[in-house]
Amino acid sequence: MRHLVCVAAMLIALTTTANAAQGHVPAAFPSLESAVRSVKEADFCGEPVPMHIAEVRERFEKELLLMLWDRAQVILWLKRSARYFPHIEKLLKARNMPDHLKYVAVIESALRPEAGSWAGAKGLWQFMPATGRKYGLTVDRRVDDRRNFYFATRAALDYLQKLYDQFGSWAMAAAAYNMGENGLERAVEKQETDDFYRLHLPTETERYVLRAIAARMIMEDPARFGFDLRPEDYYTPIMFDRVRVKARRAVPLMVIAKSANTYYKTIKDLNPQLLSDEVPVGEHPVFLPVGATEGFLKRYSAVLAEYRKEHGPRTYRVQSGDSLTRISRRYGVSIRRLKRLNGLGAKGIIHPGQVLRLE
Repeated sequence: MRHLVCVAAMLIALTTTANAAQGHVPAAFPSLESAVRSVKEADFCGEPVPMHIAEVRERFEKELLLMLWDRAQVILWLKRSARYFPHIEKLLKARNMPDHLKYVAVIESALRPEAGSWAGAKGLWQFMPATGRKYGLTVDRRVDDRRNFYFATRAALDYLQKLYDQFGSWAMAAAAYNMGENGLERAVEKQETDDFYRLHLPTETERYVLRAIAARMIMEDPARFGFDLRPEDYYTPIMFDRVRVKARRAVPLMVIAKSANTYYKTIKDLNPQLLSDEVPVGEHPVFLPVGATEGFLKRYSAVLAEYRKEHGPRTYRVQSGDSLTRISRRYGVSIRRLKRLNGLGAKGIIHPGQVLRLE
């Protein structure tokens, strides 16, 4: 028995030594009770939160407790914030909009540009297709700007500013961003108040602003809530150059990658708005790694010419149910050009199995 105790003690000592050598530190953070108890007041974009209202205080405490319980999620928020916040902060400052609005992106998508919802919202700011188009984003079968953090941020701030101008409060603007301005207007008219904290709204919207406030409180002062991240723990900010690619015919992303002296994955990751492995017909901004624009156009011309020479014109075999209109939309080639390339008459009659030139 004595021998076993000695062995156990030795194993504990070895484990402790190994952990220390690897930089492992025992967790130490405030109890949930004390963390909640420490919050006496709060605001959103400079607008005070009425914590003296018991029901509002309870709603806020729920959001704060849930976030503090899910520490892994908060750590990821903090790490990702260094990737996206610098750009969002720059735009907010330039527009003289409150810095707190960046936390809307946190609660919308957990700062994941690839995020999507069952209802069809996409991207860091979770735009629905129609709303995205309304605020200048391209959303179609080939390009979805909602997925590009750079484009979506500009559109989101345009939308939030419009909502603030409409409702006169940032809390109400955020609520409208979540549930839609028409629904919020109806609630205001029916309930005869425009005070967010006094309105009865869908549960998700009632939680929405308070979630943003709780996220801000934690992320602005993570050490207060027991999060011990060091500068090297944060992810690298997104940096990129941009070029405009004019394509009479779709250009494979591999051509872009070779011209930028980088990898396909790098181009794909920097351009999540491109839904296929091509830059569609037309003129499109394309994001490149920093420094890749130098000499890009010269390399691009050479690489593209070599690709065209090797692969020849693209073709498509007509399937049952196809029409020139459908093929035109799918591949970004005008019906007129399809007819000319394939010697089709005015009626443009095609049949299954027929091979059409697309370029």
